[in-house]
Amino acid sequence: MSIPHAIAARHKGFNRAEIVDQNFVEFVQFWQGEVGDTPRDHDPVLPGSSLDARGFRELFESQLISRHLDLMARVLRVQNKVFYTIGSSGHEGNAMVARATRHTDPAFLHYRSGAFMAERFRKLPGMDPVMDSALSFAASKEDPASGGRHKVWGSKPLWVLPQTSTIASHLPKALGTAIAIEQAPRIGHTLPIPDDSITICSFGDASSNHATAQTAFNAAAWTAYQKLPAPVLFVCEDNGIGISVKTPGGWVASNFRQRANLDYFYADGLDLSGGYADVERAVAHCRNTRRPTFLHLNTTRIMGHAGTDFEIEWRSVEELVALEATDPLLRSAAIALSSGLYDKPTLLALYDSIRRRCFEAAEDADGRPRLSSLADVMAPLAPYTPDAVRAEAERSDYVEARERAFGGAEKLPEAQAPRHLAIQINQALHDLMAKYPQTLLFGEDVAQKGGVYTVTKGLHKTFRNARVFNTLLDETMILGLAQGYANMGMLPIPEIQYLAYFHNACDQIRGEAASLQFFSNDQYRNPMLVRIASLGYQRGFGGHFHNDNSITALRDIPGLVVGCPSRGDDAATMLRTLAALAKVDGRVCAFLEPIALYMTKDLHEAGDGAWQFSYPAPGEAMALGEGRIYGEASDNDLVIFTFGNGVPMSLRAARRIEATHGWKVRVVDLRWLVPLNDPFIQAQAASAKRILVVDEGRKSAGVGEGVITAIVEGGYGATPLHRVVGADTFTPLAGAAFLVLPGDDDVVAAAALLA
Repeated sequence: MSIPHAIAARHKGFNRAEIVDQNFVEFVQFWQGEVGDTPRDHDPVLPGSSLDARGFRELFESQLISRHLDLMARVLRVQNKVFYTIGSSGHEGNAMVARATRHTDPAFLHYRSGAFMAERFRKLPGMDPVMDSALSFAASKEDPASGGRHKVWGSKPLWVLPQTSTIASHLPKALGTAIAIEQAPRIGHTLPIPDDSITICSFGDASSNHATAQTAFNAAAWTAYQKLPAPVLFVCEDNGIGISVKTPGGWVASNFRQRANLDYFYADGLDLSGGYADVERAVAHCRNTRRPTFLHLNTTRIMGHAGTDFEIEWRSVEELVALEATDPLLRSAAIALSSGLYDKPTLLALYDSIRRRCFEAAEDADGRPRLSSLADVMAPLAPYTPDAVRAEAERSDYVEARERAFGGAEKLPEAQAPRHLAIQINQALHDLMAKYPQTLLFGEDVAQKGGVYTVTKGLHKTFRNARVFNTLLDETMILGLAQGYANMGMLPIPEIQYLAYFHNACDQIRGEAASLQFFSNDQYRNPMLVRIASLGYQRGFGGHFHNDNSITALRDIPGLVVGCPSRGDDAATMLRTLAALAKVDGRVCAFLEPIALYMTKDLHEAGDGAWQFSYPAPGEAMALGEGRIYGEASDNDLVIFTFGNGVPMSLRAARRIEATHGWKVRVVDLRWLVPLNDPFIQAQAASAKRILVVDEGRKSAGVGEGVITAIVEGGYGATPLHRVVGADTFTPLAGAAFLVLPGDDDVVAAAALLA
């Protein structure tokens, strides 16, 4: 495609956005091609094209809307009226993907998706892509996608789940959603979308190299290899560069064209007339075959990565001019003129009218209210309706389902003798699976084997493959699956085999699952209950990866709920509340299971059976934040705050402390680690003469800091206080493990210091 010589001669002093804008105007003004017979609405826009004239006009308008939103953002950012300038210029061909799919096909989008959104807005009447986008650019409280919390492409009625500035982290949950669409009928679950829906997931060529992207591609192929349906359309928008790092020519095609069980299609996203048929073929293939499909969409990048990317500082003028000559809007303008659908004055008038529309919307949005209080900002982050959660947690109207799950009324767990932690977690999971037919339990080894520690033993036999199943060994994908099931209205219970393994996939909770309510203004939720075998004290077995005490990675995730029981009955009542939090309030919940306490039966001496408890009958549940107190309110010579393994440890130490010092000791099991219940902690500290905080986490990053902060902020900082905590190191093998983790003797010694 040729451009006027005057454009090519422009030098580095010019604003590239202005040049791109003027390029379009001059291209139309100087265009001298032949004009064919004007096609009717349903005629091909050009001979041989599968895109009809009406379709072209609408796609072209969507492209122009996207372009002028970009240009508007560049102009108004310097006036502090717009707060986001990563644009879609050069990627406007993704509008074809929106046109070829349905508005009920869940979409997880790349940030360069302005044209996709403009086109998808056509699917429902009465919606305005320009005003909605302007409100988002302006961080307006009235932004229908995120309520002003972030510039995201999102829409609840259009099934576009809002993403932040993701670098491939959305691919696992897009695949998980596709798998969930197919899973729903197998468990009798009614989907919120049509059964033949597909998921759409777009990303850039640079992001395709990311480990999280490769995880999703591998899992998709792994699924297809087993002939299991996974209707996900991966759309790689290949513009040949990631910020400033160029993708080797032909790399995407070379890497994906021959990849087994990931069906490859190519489409030219720079040419609506020629590319649309290939986009349609890829979409139809994905929908009809239910196989993971990779659409390689050729795009370019115009005007740099963002408004702050001054490409002229690191790219030559000649290279920029050559790139700007590939602008897809120039090709669309040529189609518009040569087809006879537009003449020059009409096309330029359309271009200017959309410009005015975008700027007018932006000025309007700038006058709308923005988030102005912390309460407003945080409102959708962690919704909690205590009465509704308690009612759901205590609901026990599933008697027949329980009896089927346990094999008869005489085998119900509350009718059995007191048992230890692992057994009662297992019984509680049977209970939840019976109570919630939409619940799925999955992870590595959880099915026939029953988990590494047999905690899920029997669940597969009772609830079969459709609801209890093994996954591939990939924590990122396990949590991606969980998000997909949650998106489709199910209640997932994924298992992460060890806490150390969670760190491999932390961003699936931190950046994705726990952020969705916040960035969608509570329009979308990711309810899930993540079980994690956790903490240390396995008597030297397994070293660090099986004795990980790093809880801080979880405590630092906004909106996450983290519970950690130390005994079986607490585990059961806590699980009921966690499931209710997920179901009622859409919360993302983590349940830390202390591995070393799984099989613990005794407390003070062998055979005392003092760490086995009766199973709580349905109707009993533990309120969020509710701790357990061992002792009386008058036992105030020493108050010990702890959790997990620290509870039986502290109880044993308390007996020795009482014998040595004659003190009355109260032990407080926090049970809930996120959020910490500050008023509860302060109430227990109020009468304490001395305080110990026993934290099996690490000195620099545990739970104890939060407990001490609550005590100090409650006004009890003058109370003599000491912390017993793990060392800042990884856990070694064998007996050396007990050199880095706190023990009974350490608690007793700390009490002596307070004496």
